[in-house]
Amino acid sequence: MSTGAQRLYRLDEIAAAMGATVRGPATDVSGISIDSRTLVPGDAFFAIAGENADGHDYVEKALAAGAALAVVAREKADRFGADAPLLLVDDVLGGLIDLARAARARSHAGIVAVTGSVGKTTTKEALRLALGADGETHASAASYNNHWGVPLSLARLPATARYGVLEIGMNHPGEISPLTRLVRPQVAIITTVEPVHIAQFSGIEEIADAKAEIFDGLEPGGSAVLNLDNPLFPRLKATAMAKGVARIVTFGEAAGADVRLETASLQPACSVMVVSVMGTKVTLKVPMPGRHIVQNMLAVLAAAKLLGADLALAAIGLAHLTPPPGRGVPIQLALKSGTATLIDESYNANPASMRAALDVLSRTPVGPRGRRIAVLGDMLELGEGAAAMHAGLAQAIKDGKIDTVFCCGPLMHALWQELPSERRGGYAQHATHLEPMVAAAIRGGDTLMVKGSNGSRMGPLVKSLSERFRMSEDALF
Repeated sequence: MSTGAQRLYRLDEIAAAMGATVRGPATDVSGISIDSRTLVPGDAFFAIAGENADGHDYVEKALAAGAALAVVAREKADRFGADAPLLLVDDVLGGLIDLARAARARSHAGIVAVTGSVGKTTTKEALRLALGADGETHASAASYNNHWGVPLSLARLPATARYGVLEIGMNHPGEISPLTRLVRPQVAIITTVEPVHIAQFSGIEEIADAKAEIFDGLEPGGSAVLNLDNPLFPRLKATAMAKGVARIVTFGEAAGADVRLETASLQPACSVMVVSVMGTKVTLKVPMPGRHIVQNMLAVLAAAKLLGADLALAAIGLAHLTPPPGRGVPIQLALKSGTATLIDESYNANPASMRAALDVLSRTPVGPRGRRIAVLGDMLELGEGAAAMHAGLAQAIKDGKIDTVFCCGPLMHALWQELPSERRGGYAQHATHLEPMVAAAIRGGDTLMVKGSNGSRMGPLVKSLSERFRMSEDALF
């Protein structure tokens, strides 16, 4: 363990939790890593074998980078020298899950788990800030919400934490249940239910049922936090009750919501709101725009109240919220004709998040003679109704008075066909072919928003535009 680093586990603790055999000069650990590139000295490196890489191939690199020890499969131990600090287990991912279970067992933290079709990561980051203003808070890194991300995040939970925030995602039925049983939250949030990954489901009702698996691990006496404004609320409520959830807390704009939005001012760069949190009025300003952001903050305040956090401190913490990468980060572009703004929404897309992003674009100011431009890639995993869902975005574009639209991908061609000629900026099958069209079209004063599913490769398009029109440091001062 590196000098000055806080100990996360004693060697005997981590070995006992996993039923591991200690070999070599292993020591106490200050962190958990599965990536040798980001490992911090003192970490325990878990050599997980994935679809594209085997962590055992990087053990020596991890140890050279200062790992306190490496957790490896017994059957592969002979690949390493006798002096290598190792913990030998039957299965590395299984060992990580066992360690996560031990971390949860020793913790006295108030734990909140977050799932939902959209808004999971933003809500998780907001909870990190809101609860962090009241006490030591541990939260999932990035979007670590799957079968390895959740146990990794939970295994990193310090024994001293007052609060823990875990994000849980899914693509198929049955994925959330084992993860929430591992996390055992006192509060479970479902942000909303939308037709995301619907190709893997029989319909949106089945998506709601899969999200409701989060109640399977809810601690006795725990609370479900549900969106009263969502059409699937009655189904979620009925499922929660059938699973014996002790308390159901609602949030939204609808009358009767336990956490109710009283007023909201949606500004180009922020959202200001007054919220009644179970009878307590809270005013807050969040430096992220959009009605969807306001909805997420209602869920955050509900969880903070249920966990006993100070709501005034939570509101102060939320004032520091910034968008995660690819979820609304503004980038300034330097053009010969002036400065343009690129809103990077390239981290995934579905009909709900696409409409929300278009609404934000509609409220974002432009410069003199500037235009609002949407650059849209395919929304994937939408099943048989995909073409209709893409074409259906035409109304949001019209309502938002979006001036110009660029479309990318075979599914987005359905939207392209719905657009009037005056709104058509350009169409391409692939993002690489769309980039030069967009680059040639934008001018000073424009604001453009780029969004699409990860598979549509809109992230590399954002990177290419950013590099092509990089703002010099001199221009910033």
